[in-house]
Amino acid sequence: MKTLPLGKVYQLLEPGPVVLLTTARKGRANVMTMSWHMMIEFEPPQLACVVSGANHSFAALRATGECVIAIPARKLLPKVVKVGNTSGRDIDKFAAFGLTPVPAAQVGAPLIAECFANLECKVADTGQINKYNLFYLEVVKAWTDPAQPHPKTVHHHGYGKFVVDGTTVTVKSRMR
Repeated sequence: MKTLPLGKVYQLLEPGPVVLLTTARKGRANVMTMSWHMMIEFEPPQLACVVSGANHSFAALRATGECVIAIPARKLLPKVVKVGNTSGRDIDKFAAFGLTPVPAAQVGAPLIAECFANLECKVADTGQINKYNLFYLEVVKAWTDPAQPHPKTVHHHGYGKFVVDGTTVTVKSRMR
């Protein structure tokens, strides 16, 4: 074994696909790139995510208690990276990067038409926001795009490196 610098640990434990988080506040929608999220419960579906207090989306999510987690496929990676390298304080990222906001059914934040899945979420617990910027979310409505039947997700491995979802394998399990 060889010592690994602690700053590289996150590259080993990347939790899931890179997603886009949308918010809306005072009539203005925003989108940010995020990969720090995890599932917490199956039904109702609950997840947690970290949104840095330095991110423009933090204040909107905290104030409204609503967001959308939009899951992009591989083909959107160049736009996803541009969204992640830009602040919504300065520009309208939807317009700047050619993303289409679509009204959601149960939250004020928009869905993203180009993503293969969109999860409308409401903050379910605020107990860890002040200390850890950790938002507990409950998915209240979920959408998929039937025109994208076999999307490949993208996983961040740090420093501009990504892994694209690969071969699907099935192993017998009691879970369905």
